[in-house]
Amino acid sequence: METPSSAAEPMLWSGWGDPAKARELPSSVRKLLRDLLGVTDPESAAASFGEVRLPISALPAPVMTRLSTLVGDEHVRCDEDARIRHTRGKSTPDLLRMRAGDGDDAPDAVVLPGSHSEILDLLKLCAEHRVAVVPFGGGTSVVGGLVASRGNFTGVIALDLARLNRVLSVDKVSMIAEFEPGLRAPQAEQILARHDLTLGHFPQSYEYATLGGFAAARSSGQASAGYGRFDDMVVGLTVATPRGTLEFGRAPKSAAGPDLRQVILGSEGAFGVITALQLRVRTAPRSKVYEGWRFESFAAGQVAMRRIAQEGPLPTVLRLADETESMIGLSRPAELGTLAEAGCLMITGFEGSEDDVAHRREAVAALLSELGGTYRGTEPGERWEEGRYSAPYLRDSLLAAGATVETLETAGFWSDLPRLYDAVRLALRATLDDPLVMCHVSHVYATGASLYFTVVAAQDEDPLAQWEHAKRAVNKAIVLTGGTISHHHGVGRDHRTAYASEIGDLGVEILRAIKGRLDPYGILNPGVLIP
Repeated sequence: METPSSAAEPMLWSGWGDPAKARELPSSVRKLLRDLLGVTDPESAAASFGEVRLPISALPAPVMTRLSTLVGDEHVRCDEDARIRHTRGKSTPDLLRMRAGDGDDAPDAVVLPGSHSEILDLLKLCAEHRVAVVPFGGGTSVVGGLVASRGNFTGVIALDLARLNRVLSVDKVSMIAEFEPGLRAPQAEQILARHDLTLGHFPQSYEYATLGGFAAARSSGQASAGYGRFDDMVVGLTVATPRGTLEFGRAPKSAAGPDLRQVILGSEGAFGVITALQLRVRTAPRSKVYEGWRFESFAAGQVAMRRIAQEGPLPTVLRLADETESMIGLSRPAELGTLAEAGCLMITGFEGSEDDVAHRREAVAALLSELGGTYRGTEPGERWEEGRYSAPYLRDSLLAAGATVETLETAGFWSDLPRLYDAVRLALRATLDDPLVMCHVSHVYATGASLYFTVVAAQDEDPLAQWEHAKRAVNKAIVLTGGTISHHHGVGRDHRTAYASEIGDLGVEILRAIKGRLDPYGILNPGVLIP
């Protein structure tokens, strides 16, 4: 067993990531926002940590006593710091509420178990006393995935998995490693590097998200073209439920009935708590090259992406920004406000052995050149790599400046993608006052791709209601145009209605039946995922 060399740092309670990286927008960008979108400074300052309003803890004293007996007094926390830091996730509505000092959704206690058996006992206890349990990894959900519906429950606890942060085994013959769920992605990569290995999973939440969270939300990383989605990496799972233990995965592939791993992957803690994961690993790359290409239009760039996805070879990273995102330069947040040339920026990245990287670069370059792409060298790609995790910090800065800014994503087949792209943009423009709407293709497949949108608008007098109105319209547009309601953010609470439309009445019945069998008292993340 191997553990991280250092403890994971907590995220900023009212924003993203490291508080030291938060910064105000320069005056030039504020002027651009004012002139372009009518953004003005907020009328009141954001609440300080000490101004957050918390409800009185509702957990009965006997439950608190038994929780302490199960995991130890020091691992049951009811202090304001712990409760505030486990309130909601990191969506724009989540942050707007926290910035307003609204801590109404705070858990009554934060519990940090240290083993699978402790979690089993804890779930039995909470089922007995009707206490809702919200599994908590990195806290990076952006779809309302960490807010329990209290209903008739006697209380709510956040089940923080931070103590389950070990690499349990590394099998270099089978290229499989077994991890505990609370290990953050950078910690996992540090330990794997000692074995000359990597997972290759680098989503925008990489710095703070956990491996268990990746599985529970069906995460997809920025290098998915080369390494695959996270659910592609999962070969085995151990899960604690109120009914007992589930263990899946004893061979690479199997014809022994339906693959029940798929029931847990994407289940967002509603069916059980992942306590161990067996994951496919790769040899750490010897060579990395990131490059930029320019296309005349978003449509032309998508044609090139489709050809690469269908004919190969694939780069490790393949992304394409539309005209607006390319012009604004969202791929380089530190330089926001410096308008780029017209056209669309494509990022191609290659990781692997030197020979493999050289071969794929040459083949991809030949195809992109044939299809109208103009090579822009390595500088755009290196700049993207340097700032690949910076966008959430920019979102915080824009919120502080008085802008409503949020991201949303979907996916569809190649033939449906133009209509899906237009429908989402139209929905945003119809519901927000003259917004700036940007988009990029972030993940590609032989049959289709994902679309990732960023929207910026001036905040009105009720920015929460403003965004909720827009979000409902976008969800409806995605359903009507045949896209999926989420490619990699998950369902949470924000997408439940649209998810029900996507899977149909019978699909909803199946989900509810699984929930009823594994969690008969409904204590696991109530209100999340299940329509």
